[in-house]
Amino acid sequence: MSAARRCCPPRAFAGLFVWHLRNTGVPQVPCQFVHLDHVANNRLITFKYFNFLKRMYVTQCNKDLSQQAKPKSDSIVSPFHDLQQLDQEKKVVHKISPVSPVHHLGTETSSRNELRELKSAAETEDSVIRVGAESKEDRQWKEMKLRLDDLPGILARLSKIKLTALVVSTTSAGFAMAPVPFELTCFLLASLGTGLASCAANSINQFFEVPFDSNMNRTKNRPLVRGQISPLLAVCFAASCGIPGIALLTLGVNPLTGALGAFNIFLYTCCYTPLKRMSIANTWVGAVVGAIPPMMGWTAATGSLDAGALLLGGILYSWQFPHFNALSWGLREDYSRGGYCMMSVTHPGLCRRVALRHCLALIGLSTVAPVLDITTWTFPIISLPINLYISYLGFRFYRDADRSSSRKLFFCTLWHLPMLLLVMFTCKKSVLEKEDKGDLPGGGHETAMEIRLP
Repeated sequence: MSAARRCCPPRAFAGLFVWHLRNTGVPQVPCQFVHLDHVANNRLITFKYFNFLKRMYVTQCNKDLSQQAKPKSDSIVSPFHDLQQLDQEKKVVHKISPVSPVHHLGTETSSRNELRELKSAAETEDSVIRVGAESKEDRQWKEMKLRLDDLPGILARLSKIKLTALVVSTTSAGFAMAPVPFELTCFLLASLGTGLASCAANSINQFFEVPFDSNMNRTKNRPLVRGQISPLLAVCFAASCGIPGIALLTLGVNPLTGALGAFNIFLYTCCYTPLKRMSIANTWVGAVVGAIPPMMGWTAATGSLDAGALLLGGILYSWQFPHFNALSWGLREDYSRGGYCMMSVTHPGLCRRVALRHCLALIGLSTVAPVLDITTWTFPIISLPINLYISYLGFRFYRDADRSSSRKLFFCTLWHLPMLLLVMFTCKKSVLEKEDKGDLPGGGHETAMEIRLP
């Protein structure tokens, strides 16, 4: 026999207790006592089991000690009682006073007032119902239906018509500053081709930035974000603008201007647009994009890329830093929400320093213009006050770095550029002076003599 069998009590011991309880008159064996027979094979019977048997014996023998508590009877309630209470709460009695057919003037006016009140109440209820229905419809997704009447406005916003107008104006300034006689046909072809190229670049830019523009308050209402047009239509519109624009610049003006236009589209869509989410270098690349249109105007007029074209490009290049940095300073939350890497978000100190540097650079570039024999020496003198004023606002933006200083600098850039180009045009050296010196592009004194001939 194993040690485990010696330690455990025999089965006969448990059966003896069952026989004893039956003889003493216990009618039923509780579940816990039945469980005792299974437990007995595994472990010894402890004191708590004997205590349980003692309680059962006392309860059986002394019936006077056993207490029976009758549960309190619940009051029988009609199942319709709650419904009746709800109906009473929902019932609203509208008492309408009867209108007596009396022909007095006062009673007629009172009845009319009552009818007006009832009509106004009904109208207000109908309006509330309509507003609720409209709010529910607004919350649901619904297909945007494109109407032909809305298409010109949508395409204008897709092509950023205001930015395109600025690009065309700078191209016109470059054409006007060229030291050659003005030719209307070439001017119109250059302006139209540059405008079409700008529309194509802006449309492709919005096509790529739809998921990011939806997170910004400034760009969340763009046509592609709102679903007013399909992406396929946007791409087709960009192609229908870009291909004829570049062909017009190449064949109607000259190949150099067409090459600059194609390069500008590539730089804006394939370099500047992805860099906006990768590095703050996108601001410098975007400044190059803005500096090319006046150079295109110069090359359209002269057919060559001279020092005057580079000077006009340098002025536009430097002007864009105070313009864009001041604008992005007030939109830092939007740019960070959209995930764009801008100097105002990641490098605020550099953003202010760069804006101030290029404000001062505009003074130096204005001084270089007469040195390159593009304008007279009156240009740096006349342009000095407006250049000093924008430099002062740039210094305030650098020092204070608040919304007020950034807004003042931004709005100053809006009128500073057209005024600077206008002063530059008025101080431009005339074609006759260029002819006398033999400095016309494309030839010397013989070319000048040919231009004088009718």
